[in-house]
Amino acid sequence: MTPMAHPAGTSRVERSRERGSYLLYFVPSALLVLGVIVVPLFMNLGVSFTRWPGVGRPEWIGLDNYTRLFVDPTFWTSFRNNLGMIVAMAIVPTIIGLILAAALFDFVAKRFGPRPASVLRACFYLPQVLPIVVAGVVWGWILHPSYGALNALFTRIGLGALAQDWLGDPNFALPSVMGIMVWIQIGFPLVIFMAGLQRVDPELYEAAEMDGASWWQRFWHVTVPQLRPETYVVLLWTTIFALKIFAPIYVLTKGGPGGATNVPSYFSYQNFFERTQVGYGSAIATVLTLVIVVLTIAFLRVQTRDEREASQ
Repeated sequence: MTPMAHPAGTSRVERSRERGSYLLYFVPSALLVLGVIVVPLFMNLGVSFTRWPGVGRPEWIGLDNYTRLFVDPTFWTSFRNNLGMIVAMAIVPTIIGLILAAALFDFVAKRFGPRPASVLRACFYLPQVLPIVVAGVVWGWILHPSYGALNALFTRIGLGALAQDWLGDPNFALPSVMGIMVWIQIGFPLVIFMAGLQRVDPELYEAAEMDGASWWQRFWHVTVPQLRPETYVVLLWTTIFALKIFAPIYVLTKGGPGGATNVPSYFSYQNFFERTQVGYGSAIATVLTLVIVVLTIAFLRVQTRDEREASQ
């Protein structure tokens, strides 16, 4: 196959000028990335090597903030809490979203038509489009120990012993926030998986059904393998969301009670703005950024290797 020839009379200078005009479209995006991501990232990295209350001249202290960070039990507690958020925002929603997507696509849409499946998909996705402040305030009302709807429901049905201070008790605060985040996150993987199911060859399901495979067998042997690329994407994005989680913690618990729901992003915020230890807060943010970058590279490598093995 020969490469496509340029139109007659088009000189090399004109072709270079044409490519240069295309590159101009990248300039606004490049400037935006530079100003919003690259410059603040390196500024944050520089500040992390200083002791600075946010005003005046920063004092260079080298790696002292990082030395302090790795022996700080609050930092490690926040990362342990973050692991719980990864379970609640990545692993559990991915599993539930995959099952729901398969059920809507392979059962509801076939039995009741595509419209009910679309309505249910929109209902599951609704928490994703709600402002997190609104969702947090509503859940704060529902879980309030005195007038919350959940405790009132338990009392009404004779299970008053189950009523708790859901967001104020260290034993229940983190599981309560995790449950809320599962509710919020389910819609994202559901939509991605239902979009991925559109590209799956229907003959695979028909062949499995003719062979007498049950719905669960079709799900496990057809849906799950076919949606492997979407699964990698969903797990990567939701894990990054979980590592960066800030707004729900701020609205619901502010890291409390007693640090039971503190996470690295909120711990960094506390040091930045509440304790005016800007250098230490920058070190926390830098470590969190490094964790996200390393995790992203690992995900992409595993995905690339898996796709290469599948194509052989």
